[in-house]
Order: sequence, then C-alpha cells, then structure tokens
Amino acid sequence: MAALRRGESKRPTGAKSDAEGQSRGRFSSSPGLLFVVQKHQGRSLHYDFRLEEHGVLKSWAVPKGPSLDPVVKRLAVAVEDHPLEYADFEGNIPEGQYGAGPVMVWDRGPYTPESSDHAAASLENGELKFVLHGKKLHGSWVLIHTRNNHWLLIKQPDAYASSEDVTRLKPRSVLSGRTLSEIATMGEARRTSNGPGEGEDIQTKQAHQRRQK
Repeated sequence: MAALRRGESKRPTGAKSDAEGQSRGRFSSSPGLLFVVQKHQGRSLHYDFRLEEHGVLKSWAVPKGPSLDPVVKRLAVAVEDHPLEYADFEGNIPEGQYGAGPVMVWDRGPYTPESSDHAAASLENGELKFVLHGKKLHGSWVLIHTRNNHWLLIKQPDAYASSEDVTRLKPRSVLSGRTLSEIATMGEARRTSNGPGEGEDIQTKQAHQRRQK
C-alpha cells in the first residue's frame, strides 16, 4: 500500500496527551469498523478522513471536505496511519507541534466495506467502495487512487446523495456541538465527562451561568 505511506502529515508527537482542551468519546463501544472525519485548522483548513483498518486509522487529508454530490470529486491526499485512539481527539494541538491549531470531530460512526470484511485488498488495488453510517455522512462512497498519494473521494448515487453543501450546513462537532472557532478558544478547558455528548465543559458551564444572571 505504497500510496498510503507517502503522506507527510507528521502526526504531532504527544497529541494524545499534550493537546489542550481535548474532548474524548467512547469509540471502542461502536460496533463494526470505525470512520471519523476531523476538521482541522492547521497551516490550512482541511478535513481528515479516516477509516479503521487492521488496528489503525488509514487517513486522507481532504482540503475541501466531503461532498454529497456524486458529480463532485474531492481530492484526498493519503497521509500516515494514525492510532485508533486519535479518532476521538478534539481540542487544540499546541503551538510548536506539527499541525498546531484546533481539531474538531466533525463526523463519526461505523462503516462497511462493500466488497469484503476488510478494506486492505481494495485499497491495495486502488479502489475502495464502502458505506458510511455517520451522523452527517451516510450511504455509499468510493475512494479511487489516481497517482502518488492522491486519491479521489466521491459520493455514489443513492438516497443520501445531495447537491447541498453538508460542510456549510452542518459545521458543528458531533462530539461537543462546538464550532471550530469555539474549540480554538477553549484553552485549558476540560470536559466534565469522557462520554460523547455527556456533560458540559467548564467554559460552556461558566458562559451559561453568566447568561442566566
């Protein structure tokens, strides 16, 4: 799978423990294989599309984010594999680390390869068809290898296809409900619960209390 190994994302060292204002969900409780899309404001804004395969997250950087329109072919640049634990990271990568900036869990859920139980063989052959069962992304999709570490992420025609811009219409995190700009201002805030959607972070509670006065 040489095309998947040529990426240069350089996952930040210590991102799991050092990132500020991080939120964590319970992805391990989700049945089936996991997919996650993380919106990331690093050197440039992009969406990291990740699929679980053989104990790691196969990853692609999608500059414009996924599109629900089957006519639209989104560039997806293959980057290095990430550990499964990174799937529920949401927060700020500190200054001085590669990719410094806010990271949002934009979508997540199980996925199913269409051709077999595992995606590895299809990725090796340069074309992977799969079905997403996320909060925002659903239905049939395909990743097609074009050259080097470049792939195309394309929505397949089905009941979930649409000309609507899902990244614009649904900008908030599925983990915390925040926008990317709100995550960027979290600082040292920590969630009061580790579960997805459970509890509120300290800053959110304080802001709510101020509005009540």
